[in-house]
Amino acid sequence: MLTINCQNLKKYNAAQLVLENVTFDLHHGEKAGLVGRNGCGKTTLLRLIAKLDSPDGGMLAISKSARIGYLRQIPDMDPGTTVRAMLESGFRDLLDCRDRMTLLESRMSLPELGPDQLETLLDEYAKLQERFERDGGYELDARIDGVADGLRIPREWYARPYVSLSGGEKTKVGLASELLREPELLLLDEPTNHLDMSAVEWLEDYLPGYAGACLIVSHDRYFLDKVVTKIVELEDGESTVFHADFSGYAKEKEELVLRQFADYQEQQKVIKKMRETIKQLLEWGRIGDNGKFFRRAASMQKALDRMEKLKRPAIDRKEADFELRLTERSGKQVVSFDGVEKRFGSKVVLNGISGELHYGERVMLIGDNGSGKSTLLKLMLGECATDGGELRLGSRVEVGYLAQQQQPENPEQSVLDYYRIQAGMEEGEARSRLAAYMFYGKEVFKPVRMLSGGEWTRLRLALLVLKKPNLLILDEPTNHMDIPSREALEEALEDYPGTILIVTHDRYLMNRLAQKIWELDSGRLAVYLGSFDDYKAESGRKRAAASSAADNRRLARPGTVREPKGAERERSKVKGSANVGKLEADIAATERRMAELEAELGEPGQDADSLSRMARSWAEREALRERLDALMERWMEEQEG
Repeated sequence: MLTINCQNLKKYNAAQLVLENVTFDLHHGEKAGLVGRNGCGKTTLLRLIAKLDSPDGGMLAISKSARIGYLRQIPDMDPGTTVRAMLESGFRDLLDCRDRMTLLESRMSLPELGPDQLETLLDEYAKLQERFERDGGYELDARIDGVADGLRIPREWYARPYVSLSGGEKTKVGLASELLREPELLLLDEPTNHLDMSAVEWLEDYLPGYAGACLIVSHDRYFLDKVVTKIVELEDGESTVFHADFSGYAKEKEELVLRQFADYQEQQKVIKKMRETIKQLLEWGRIGDNGKFFRRAASMQKALDRMEKLKRPAIDRKEADFELRLTERSGKQVVSFDGVEKRFGSKVVLNGISGELHYGERVMLIGDNGSGKSTLLKLMLGECATDGGELRLGSRVEVGYLAQQQQPENPEQSVLDYYRIQAGMEEGEARSRLAAYMFYGKEVFKPVRMLSGGEWTRLRLALLVLKKPNLLILDEPTNHMDIPSREALEEALEDYPGTILIVTHDRYLMNRLAQKIWELDSGRLAVYLGSFDDYKAESGRKRAAASSAADNRRLARPGTVREPKGAERERSKVKGSANVGKLEADIAATERRMAELEAELGEPGQDADSLSRMARSWAEREALRERLDALMERWMEEQEG
């Protein structure tokens, strides 16, 4: 069933033609990626589909029954609206039903109520309860908690006013709200930008089984490979559809451009020959005063005018020239730290971590939000001191640092003035260098506050390379960059001879560049050799080994193995108390239920109901895991007592 049917769509922004010939369709359940350079019209197209704007030409048909969810549409909420209320916003009918049931319960408890009145209330209550149960009302809390857990939305946020959240936090809560509403058409604009890696991986697992259709704008190539089966590319206002994931699209795109260029060259040869023939016929006609030659030339000119001219495909589009050089190399040991500790109040951020960074290494630093990545960078940059241990920079180390959230001191300053003053150079040279970073013409006079996230990163990188550092420390450098800019930066980093330390969630970048991965988790640092895929395989093996060890410990618990009769009698004598017996029964029952839930989670379904059940099972399993730990602690206390 078609959810979107778009034919020859056209849209102007004032006098500028943004979309000219956009044609594609999207079927129910299909997941498609929308890609293209920054400014090519991706957000414009999403707004048209979301019915926030109207097209200026062509046809855009959306299934009448389709509810549309649009992530970038952050609503203006009442100041008193909490995060919990925002997450529940798609369940208004269910919540109204629950409120009515609560009201009826209080009325039915009144002593002065007559039999007829009670029967009427009971009848209404039974109907409401049936509807509430049918529509999943009793599983509502588990559904909300399951999605919130997946996207790393902590329970402490639930009571916070939605308006008090940061932009990134609002986006995360907005995404959770849209997923919970389960619209038939889900439009996502850069959904992974404010998520840590665990949340991105959860979303990657969730979306392929999502029942509705999804159109996703993303520059995260790894994410697109995992989620989509179709790519809609916008280029020069027109669309091209590729039935593949991102990697397949990239390969097909290259082959298509080469074919188009060959066809263009062949047509140009034909056109050149026709023009030469027309010119020759006109010359012959003038020399011989023969109208036959003029008529033949006119006929050929008409044929040439009617010919559909092929566009010259862009083989090598201009990209930013991230020319990374260094003045001199550093010593072999660039950074070393031993037993480093860092606390903020009672919170331990870094708990005795140790490591080394050597000249020429490319290391990626990963970890969940709040795991201490930025703190470690600040220690290396000398912006704060350790609370224990030692951190040292090697000899002749020149650091080039790109911060993630740096803001300009004067937002009204033009791009040209900002660069010229920071770089300390004349206007002519500054304009020439800015052109290498894709800032042309009037663009250099734009205030820096009007730059997009990707443009602001490009401008700061343009200044960074002037320092010619031998140690690059980059904090999320590819955030907000379009795919061509990311690829240009990756190529420059590949050729860079110095040392690189990058904080990133960009798994495509890690697979291309990483020689080593540092993972921060719970204040500890783990080191993995190789790319992101190598890290995933090794960390998966470690988790499996830890899980196996935990299973072995559980098998050694009372009631889970058959012991010799004599030992069992001795153990019975030692326990002897009713408390211990009840604890063991609770432990056994909890473990049985956890095994049932793990079996359910091992058989995922593909529809929305299956996903909801999985979320509930996951939430219940996590709650049971905590209960089991508490029971085991109490059992140990009884044994020791």
